[in-house]
Amino acid sequence: MSITGKTDEASLVYNAADMAGRVHFQDLDYAEPTGKEPTAVVEKDSPWQKVFGTGKYPLEQRIEDKKRGIGRQKYPFIVWALTIVMIGVFINELVVNARAQGSPLSFKPVVNPMLGPSESALINLGARFPPCMKSVTGISSSTLMPCLNDTANPPTSLCTIEDVCGFGGFGNGTPNQWFRFITPIFVHAGIIHILLNMLAQLTLSAQIEREMGSGGFLITYFAAGIFGNVLGGNFSLVGAPSVGASGAIFGTVAVTWVDLFAHWQYHYQPWKRLAWMSVELLFGIALGYVPYIDNFAHLGGLCMGLLVGTTLYPVISPTKRHKTIMWAFRLAAIPLAVVLFVVLIRNFYTSDPYAACSGCRYLSCIPLSSNNYCKGTGEFLELDFRLGFQRIIPGFTTYTTTTGGTSI
Repeated sequence: MSITGKTDEASLVYNAADMAGRVHFQDLDYAEPTGKEPTAVVEKDSPWQKVFGTGKYPLEQRIEDKKRGIGRQKYPFIVWALTIVMIGVFINELVVNARAQGSPLSFKPVVNPMLGPSESALINLGARFPPCMKSVTGISSSTLMPCLNDTANPPTSLCTIEDVCGFGGFGNGTPNQWFRFITPIFVHAGIIHILLNMLAQLTLSAQIEREMGSGGFLITYFAAGIFGNVLGGNFSLVGAPSVGASGAIFGTVAVTWVDLFAHWQYHYQPWKRLAWMSVELLFGIALGYVPYIDNFAHLGGLCMGLLVGTTLYPVISPTKRHKTIMWAFRLAAIPLAVVLFVVLIRNFYTSDPYAACSGCRYLSCIPLSSNNYCKGTGEFLELDFRLGFQRIIPGFTTYTTTTGGTSI
């Protein structure tokens, strides 16, 4: 081989070695990139979206999460906080009744069927009781009723309504405790009552908070609870106190109906779900006939829950038509909810609801001879001439005592 051939061969070897030294694995399409990896740009939710649980993420992912029952947030913080407060309030109810009657549960003069405090104690602690909220025909602030410590029937310890209503009385002598549209949400009639409500709240209501977000849930919960008490204040018997978070919980029940019909195609066996939800609804309405529980609070909460839930619940709209229909419902629901609040609050303070709807009381009262067929105010007092005042039994009439006062 010639010297020239050897030189060319050496040159080729050198060039090949040089190229090998300059080749980097990152140049291959399957190699790992060097330096900092590019990061995807994530659009952050606005504060409004964080509060109401309406942050943006792919439609397909929303549908998949809906099918799997995954909500907007992981923990129902509002439900947990409300439950803790309500349990604390109930413990206080038992303490108040124990101090007044010597027992945390009321068995005299009548047994509380919910296993809880006396009627007077419930009124004193914030039950919705119209005579504490406005002037009621035939019932003045000086009307007498059993004190918190009374255990006799007929009563041996009588107090004025103003004293039993508590919270510092009425000030100017006119009942004005408007806050009783709110406080009954936190007060419960007894052990059975609070167990049923907290069970529903920690399951059904908690899931609704996960799906709606805490902000939307909070508005829906209290709008339903307050409106339930407004409706009950209008049409229930004015002498019958009412307590419980049932109206607010029924508001969250209403949201489950909004969810079912808005997302019918995403629910597993929706017809079975509809049947089960109907049974639950009927059971809740049946409970509204139990003493201290008001069906008007249930129905009012359900109605307001439908309106507010339609407005705030994050509905998945896969088509433009579906989205248009939902916005039409929302635009109709908002003014309707405001009008209902304004009209019924005004009616509560200025009109006689019995004159407008004399038969409405039967939605929360079973007419029996023992309650004078749901007529009157809500308490029946039978004169006891031997003792000079009335004996309290279920019913709806007031009488003047032989001692000069008026009893309810």
